Amino acid sequence: MNTLKQTLKDYIHQPNFKKRLIVMNIGVFLMGFFLSFLIKVDLGTDPCTFMNWTVSEKLGILFGTWQLILNAVLFIFVLLFGRNQIGAGTIANMVFIGYIANFFKWLWEKILPEHYFTDMPTRAVIFVLALLCFIISVSFYINANMGVSPYDAMPQIISEKVLKKVPYAVIRIAYDFLVIAIGVALGGKPNIGIVLMALFLGPVITVVGKFLNKHVFHL
Repeated sequence: MNTLKQTLKDYIHQPNFKKRLIVMNIGVFLMGFFLSFLIKVDLGTDPCTFMNWTVSEKLGILFGTWQLILNAVLFIFVLLFGRNQIGAGTIANMVFIGYIANFFKWLWEKILPEHYFTDMPTRAVIFVLALLCFIISVSFYINANMGVSPYDAMPQIISEKVLKKVPYAVIRIAYDFLVIAIGVALGGKPNIGIVLMALFLGPVITVVGKFLNKHVFHL
């Protein structure tokens, strides 16, 4: 118990904790917000969302509910084998992003004309802007360094505990392709967004990280 209290105390008193917590929460909210647009225009999302949205439709439950269930299962493995990757951001990601996306998708269906999301060129414009903003939002979340989602922690655990001689990048690519394959097997249709996400997420995370470290965290 004392060890747990000390761990929590050290976690809360880490440098820039409040700033990182704020940046992380902004990232989580905006990820769900812009994800709702990507789901509506249906031109592609990240691999995790692609699979989870497909599964949720198959099961007839909310995307946020299925995402929470899956992450709760994966969280058990992270708790056992990768506790160092758990933080406030882990819980925020697994609990809130899916429901935020569900809420705003419902809202857009109530207040915005459907042809915005189905007809060109508005569909393409919304897709490009939402994809860019979503990637930037992910960068905020990642660079806050407040823990990662159970989904993202799993390939790191596999790299550290199982396939130690295989480069992490290879494991991550294979992991994402497996998730995409599951989505396709369940009837999902991957689009250009998955490719663009893979190409631009890494570089944008690096650029945003440098900006945050210099102007927000002052490192």
